[in-house]
Amino acid sequence: MSRQIGIEDLEDIARGAAILGAGGGGDPYLGRLLAENAIRTYGPVTLVDMDELTDDAMVLPVAIMGAPTVIVEKPQAGTEFGAAVRDMAASLPSQATHIACLEAGGLNSMIPIATAAECGLPLIDGDGMGRAFPELQMVLFTLDGISSTPMAMADDKGNTVVLETIDNAWSERLARSATVDMGCAAAICLYPHTGEQARQALVPRTMSLAAELGALVRLSSQGDTAGEVARSLGGAVLMRGQVSDVSRRTVAGFARGQAVITGLEEYAGSQMTLDFQNEHLVATRDGEVVASVPDLICVLDLETGEPITTEAMRYGFRVTVIMLPCHERWRTPEGLALVGPGYFGYDHPYVAPR
Repeated sequence: MSRQIGIEDLEDIARGAAILGAGGGGDPYLGRLLAENAIRTYGPVTLVDMDELTDDAMVLPVAIMGAPTVIVEKPQAGTEFGAAVRDMAASLPSQATHIACLEAGGLNSMIPIATAAECGLPLIDGDGMGRAFPELQMVLFTLDGISSTPMAMADDKGNTVVLETIDNAWSERLARSATVDMGCAAAICLYPHTGEQARQALVPRTMSLAAELGALVRLSSQGDTAGEVARSLGGAVLMRGQVSDVSRRTVAGFARGQAVITGLEEYAGSQMTLDFQNEHLVATRDGEVVASVPDLICVLDLETGEPITTEAMRYGFRVTVIMLPCHERWRTPEGLALVGPGYFGYDHPYVAPR
C-alpha cells in the first residue's frame, strides 16, 4: 500500500536508518537536511511496497559513495544525485519508473528520498542490503547475477562519469578510483533492474522498518533503549561501556579504524574492540569474537539510544553495542564469500548469533 513521506517523517527514518547502517551509511543529519530541502521544493515522496511493482518497472537505486569522514567535512551540493539519475536514464532502453535505496544507512536512506522528490518518481520500500556495506558489489543484486552497470557518477563540481564494466567487482574498483579523484565523495546511480528483479533482490520494508526503529528510540522511556532496539529485531546487547580510544584514517576512499570500549555496569572489567571499514566489521570482547559481518554491529548512546556512526564516535562517549541479525541470504555460502569476515582479511569464521 503506497503512502506519502513528508518532512515530519524524516527524523524517525533517518534515526532508524542510522541504526541499520551498522555505523556506516553516512551522517543522518546531513541526509535529513537534503531530504527536507527536496520535499520542501518538490513536494512529498510516494513510498510503494514491492508487491505493487509491475514486472516491467525500471528501478534505479541511488547512494553516495566515499569516506564518511570526508562527507561530513564536504557536504553534497544537492544537485549531484539528479545528475547521476539523468545520466543513467540516458543509458537505458526504457524509462525509469522508481527510485530505490542501495543500502540502509542514515545518509544513504535519505538521499533516495531527496532524489525521488527531485525526479518526481516513487520510492520503493526496500534496499539492496538490509544494512550498509562498504563496497559496491556487496548487494543482493550480485548474488542474483544482476549487473551494477551502466553506472552513473556525479560530483559537486558538475563532473559526470558513466561506467560499463565486466563485473560488479570491477565497478567497485573503477568507481572507487573515480570517487577519490572527485574528492572522496560522489553521487552514484547503479544496478538498474526491473520490478520482477526487485522482488527477489531487494530487502523489503527498509524505510518502514527505519521509521519504526526511529520512533522506538524517540518514544522509549524504559532506560534501556538500546536493549529494546536489539530485542525488537531478535538481536542482543554485546557491551555497555565508555569509548577509551578511537583511531581512524581515510585510505583509498574508505574510513578505516578501530575503537576500544571499556566496560561499565555488568560489563565492568571487560574491554571490547570494534574494527570498522566505514561500517563495523568485527566486535571482539576480552579477546573473543562475539559478532562479525554480515550481522549488524551497532553503537548507540548509552542513555538515549541514539545511533552513533563510525565517523562521529569520540573518546569518552558512553555507549551500548548491540548485534542485529542480517538478512538470511547473507548467511549462505555465497553471501559469506561476498561479505563475510574472510573477505575483509580476518582469519576467523563468521560468528553466528548465540
